[in-house]
Amino acid sequence: MDTLKQKTLAYYKQQAEDRIDAFRDMIVALTEDASNDAKGSAGDKHETALSMMHLEQEKLNHKMKEFLDQKAILDKINPEIVHSKIALGSLVKANNLYLFVSAALPKIIIEGINIIALSPQSPLGMRMMGMKEGDEFEVGTTKYRIEQVQ
Repeated sequence: MDTLKQKTLAYYKQQAEDRIDAFRDMIVALTEDASNDAKGSAGDKHETALSMMHLEQEKLNHKMKEFLDQKAILDKINPEIVHSKIALGSLVKANNLYLFVSAALPKIIIEGINIIALSPQSPLGMRMMGMKEGDEFEVGTTKYRIEQVQ
């Protein structure tokens, strides 16, 4: 039976892969459109259309790189490792919140549990790194208590 941490990592990896695939498909379609447009057009309108497609392709490439970077971070995480201190890949329960130290990703729900993925470079992530069960800390006006580290 997979642990909550294993399910969380698998879900986020699948989300990243799905997004990467979607962006690859959009980039290919845009490239094909530009190629087809180039065959039968000439003039200023054509140049403007090609420039717009090129800008859109750059935006898509930039967004895809973000997802590739997130996927690379997720690929570094071994879900079998149970951390005694909070590190990259830890699933942390603090104040009845589940926090997955990985990359800044959307909140998900697994087995009815809300899980928030956060980057170790985020204010909360930086503050938690190296802490262990029972430790307490503050970020802003919120006090946190580490209840569990996986």
